[in-house]
Parts: sequence; structure tokens; C-alpha cells
Amino acid sequence: MDFNQHIRVIPDFPKPGISFKDITTLLGNGPAYREAIDALKKQVEHLKIDLIAGPEARGFVVGAPLAYALGVGFVPIRKSGKLPYKTVEVEYELEYGTDRLAMHIDAVQPGQNVLIADDLLATGGTIATAVSLVRQLGGNVVGAAFLIELEELNGRSRLDNVDVFNLIQG
Repeated sequence: MDFNQHIRVIPDFPKPGISFKDITTLLGNGPAYREAIDALKKQVEHLKIDLIAGPEARGFVVGAPLAYALGVGFVPIRKSGKLPYKTVEVEYELEYGTDRLAMHIDAVQPGQNVLIADDLLATGGTIATAVSLVRQLGGNVVGAAFLIELEELNGRSRLDNVDVFNLIQG
């Protein structure tokens, strides 16, 4: 399947010069969404995966069904203050300022193999932060899977020895 056919491109969003890749059109098409998750599953099923971790919010809609398809658990990565239990947090740089991502301190056990999943790899800041969180808890990051990788932004260079899997390169 050509997954590009199911991604809507919004010019100049959220600011001039950006071509936003809108996955909601893929998510709204049941057969295409299922095929996308199945295609990601095929790319990563050779890995020994204990858990999938995904940053909010679109990492949930990629990571959770992928975890289900692989028969492994899912760990949500949230913005600071959104998780109800004790957390480990990492601050990261945004284009204008900083933000913090968090995971429960017991979400990943030392030695567990974790795949990070999200909708899109751009500059790599969010995913590098997710990798850092997993590693702080003693987890092994075995890869990162995305629907889309924007290769020209070279986000994978920030992912410190993490194999990257994607369906669309754009």
C-alpha cells in the first residue's frame, strides 16, 4: 500500500514554511490504519520487545495498537504533571523554550527491551527524550518505529545507536 495516499499535507501549518503531515486521514480509514500497523509490526517483529513506549498523543495511536499486535505491553509517555504516580522526568528543548516528558518510575524494569513508537520523526527531540527516560529506568531501547520520517531534518542522528523503522520517508 502507498501510505502517502492516506496522509493529508497541510501547507504553512503550524507556521509559514512548514508542510504538516496530518495522519488523521490515515487513522480515519480502518483498512489503511490496520495495514499501517501490520506493516510496522512486520518491520519490528524480529526484535525481542517486552514493551512499547509512546509519547502523547499520537504515539498512543501508533504504539498502543502496535503493542496489541505484538502481544506486548504499552507504556505512555506524558507531559509533566499528567501521570498519577511517581515519575521520572526529562526536560528537552523546543523551538521556543523547553518542555518535560515523564514516565511512571515502575513503567520499565531494568533489562526490559523497549521499542519507542510515534507517528513522526522530525528533529528527534521528543524521541531522544523518550529514549533517555527508558534508559534512566534501566530499559534497553531496541528501536524506534514511525509512520513517517522526515529525513531532511535528520532526527535519527539524535537517537544514539537506536535503529529506526518507518513506513514513509518524506
